[in-house]
Amino acid sequence: MPVRPLRIAMVGPVATSIPPPRSSSVELFTSLLTEGLVARGHDVTLFATGTSRTSAQLHVTFPRGYGEDQSLWPWELCEMLNLSAALERAAEFDVIHYQAISWPIALPMTRLVSMPLVQTVHHAPGRDEVALWSRYPEAPFVAISNEQAARLAGLNVVATIHHGLDMEAFSFTAEPLDYLLYLGRFTEGKGVLQAIEVARRTGRRLILAAPENDYYRTAVAPHVDGDQIVYAGEVGHAEKVALLGGARALIYPVQTAEPFGLVLIEAMACGTPVAALDRGAVREVVDDGITGGRFASLDDLVAGLPVVLALDRGRVRERAAARFGLARMIDAYVDVYSRLADGRRERECHPESDGPLARAFISGTGL
Repeated sequence: MPVRPLRIAMVGPVATSIPPPRSSSVELFTSLLTEGLVARGHDVTLFATGTSRTSAQLHVTFPRGYGEDQSLWPWELCEMLNLSAALERAAEFDVIHYQAISWPIALPMTRLVSMPLVQTVHHAPGRDEVALWSRYPEAPFVAISNEQAARLAGLNVVATIHHGLDMEAFSFTAEPLDYLLYLGRFTEGKGVLQAIEVARRTGRRLILAAPENDYYRTAVAPHVDGDQIVYAGEVGHAEKVALLGGARALIYPVQTAEPFGLVLIEAMACGTPVAALDRGAVREVVDDGITGGRFASLDDLVAGLPVVLALDRGRVRERAAARFGLARMIDAYVDVYSRLADGRRERECHPESDGPLARAFISGTGL
């Protein structure tokens, strides 16, 4: 059945442009979703920085992001102002989708607008966070993995949708070079020191690609020798694809549970298998023995690395395309938006089924 065109407000982060000039998974995801929706014929307005590039209508809240303009402070207020710009135009949309760069500041706004206001958080929230969020149990969330959905227990998770990629933007490399790759932020939880240990113990070259920060300077840099352990800096899209495709394997020894791991499917899209510790959403993303290996410990990862390196790279790419293609993700989000919009129209037609707060929204006292 054809889906009627929807009017969608996509509220992206305003730390930097959408898509990001370099590495930033939330902005990249927001761009992929926005462009995919526009390609399907939906009327999308992206609330973002003036440096953003999009085929949607662009509402510019700030000419540049607070990541580039140090006068924009505090960053939380910048995010709130961008969200408020969308809420002020709420009557123009069927649904508003807020991409939370840190925490769901749209949460208390769900009772102040009549339009469905759905949000996605891109981290693994703790129990205390979720307990606080449960003050608004009706607020709709889209989870990015079953792992994250379980953490959001008690909240209104309307769908769980894995990330997708434009596979055409990631070229397949059948014959890689002879190095391992770590691609991600330099934090203790991401396991960069464990990736270095894997390289040392297996005698393999490791390239590190991520923005330099204090953790890199104090904990990681002393291990970088420019020979076996090489720091490539922060990379843009073209350089990232080249590094991913050239790697024998992506090393993903995360120390804390991640809610997804976009870099995993980026690697697999290039045909590069993944060697990962089995934590968080890794088991939802990596097909053990097909697109990579999932390991219980670092010792197991070191011992199992030869098996990962021997995997069929063509099959890695094929499975990634089948499971994480962009079309599947767009289909799922359109379904969520349509259900939320239809639910609102149903409540407008039958206001007696709602409580006094909802009836106030429909009568016009809410936006």
